[in-house]
Amino acid sequence: MPVPDITPFSAGALAQILTVPVAAGAAATALTFLFMWPRTRREALVRFACSICTAALLGPLLLVALHSWWPTLFESARVLAVLYGAPAMLGVVAVACPVMVLAGLPAWWTLGAMVLWLERRRGKDLGELVHDAAEVVRDVRRG
Repeated sequence: MPVPDITPFSAGALAQILTVPVAAGAAATALTFLFMWPRTRREALVRFACSICTAALLGPLLLVALHSWWPTLFESARVLAVLYGAPAMLGVVAVACPVMVLAGLPAWWTLGAMVLWLERRRGKDLGELVHDAAEVVRDVRRG
C-alpha cells in the first residue's frame, strides 16, 4: 500500500491563506467608510474586526456556492492568468477577492445600523428597546 504524500503545513502557506480574508475585509471596510463613517475609534475597530471575521467565515462558503453554480468561471480565471504569464492560482484569487469583499460588507453595515439605532434610543431600558424593535417590525410588515 503506497504511503500518501503528506506535506507539512508551513507558516508561509498559512500566511497566504489568511492574507486573502484580511485583505478582503480591509477592502470592504475601506469601501464602506464612504457610506457609514464610524463615530469613534472603538466603533471603527469593532466594525473592522467584524468585517474581517465575516469575510473569513462567509467568504469561503460563498466561494464554494459560486464554484458549484459556475465552475467554469474559476477555470477561465486560471487560463487567463496563465495567458498573462502569472501563476494559475492568481486567477482564482482574482475571482475570490471580490467575493470575499462582498462577504465582509454586511457585517460593517449591520453593525453601523445597530450602533445608530441604539444611539438614537440612548437612555432607554431593555423593555423599551424591545418595544421599539417590535414597532419597527410591525411597520415593515405593514408597509
